[in-house]
Amino acid sequence: MAIRSVSRARVLVPVGLLVAAGAVAAALQGQSGGVEGRPQMSVVADTTSSAPPVAAPATPATPATPATPATPTVAPTAAAPATSVGAAAAALQSAVDRAEGAVSVAVTDLGTGQSLSYGGPGHGFATASIVKLDILAALLLRTQDLGSTPTAAQRDLATTMIENSDNDSATGLWDEIGADPGLDAANARFGLTATEAGQDGYWGLTSTTADDQLRLLRQVFTDDSLLSPASRAYIRELLDQVEDDQRWGVGAAASDGGFEVKNGWLPRDTDGLWVINSIGRVERDGHELLIAVVSDGNPTDTDGMDLVESVARAAAEAVTGG
Repeated sequence: MAIRSVSRARVLVPVGLLVAAGAVAAALQGQSGGVEGRPQMSVVADTTSSAPPVAAPATPATPATPATPATPTVAPTAAAPATSVGAAAAALQSAVDRAEGAVSVAVTDLGTGQSLSYGGPGHGFATASIVKLDILAALLLRTQDLGSTPTAAQRDLATTMIENSDNDSATGLWDEIGADPGLDAANARFGLTATEAGQDGYWGLTSTTADDQLRLLRQVFTDDSLLSPASRAYIRELLDQVEDDQRWGVGAAASDGGFEVKNGWLPRDTDGLWVINSIGRVERDGHELLIAVVSDGNPTDTDGMDLVESVARAAAEAVTGG
């Protein structure tokens, strides 16, 4: 499939037609738990080996005028004065404004319960390889239901799927969980309300939102989960050992190098633009954060990676107060 394990520095594509950014909105919540879901927009398939071919329209549609981004709403706390909170909110809006396509971020602080969701309302993002975390979670839920544990063969596939982002391994486990109906069934139980599995074996075109990816992270990193402690520990161990050239993304928000991550990247043959996503857990200045950043319409993979990292840093500052 076209979602490849490649070094950040090795792959570039020509700049193609830019995708207009969707409207953005933000809310910082003072309670623990997931953030509100957003309406889903289906993802147009591309013509790479990760998607079925689609016919190009005879007449290009007139691009819609991008909506004006809303200013992030961040509530000051005793530990975060209004001045620092305002600066953090401005930095987040500035980071999002850099997007040449669409970007969305969702963050929660597991210690304080503060949660932030910003950008891309009503926009569904292709997962690319971040869906591999979802596939593994679905597999472990299924084995729990059966009162068993993954086989040695399944563990081998899980290791290469997560640590090396191997696509053949992902396809093997995709079949094990029952393909798209199996993933959709697991996600319904996980509480993912705006995620739809890719069809006909194209798991990389699963459509999702940052909010739903945050809900998935809570299944992996908190006790409020359908996954057993053993299952959660197993996933975290794999995420902590992702190969070095794939340890970009939300980990840029970590202050001391402590983070677990799964990234996804996919060039779309329809326009040459890149899907770049990153999800994981980050340790920052004594805070334990779950962060999900999803984006599309990036001119190159490097542009998308830089965008995701800047948005992750700004969102982490906004939710922790700087």
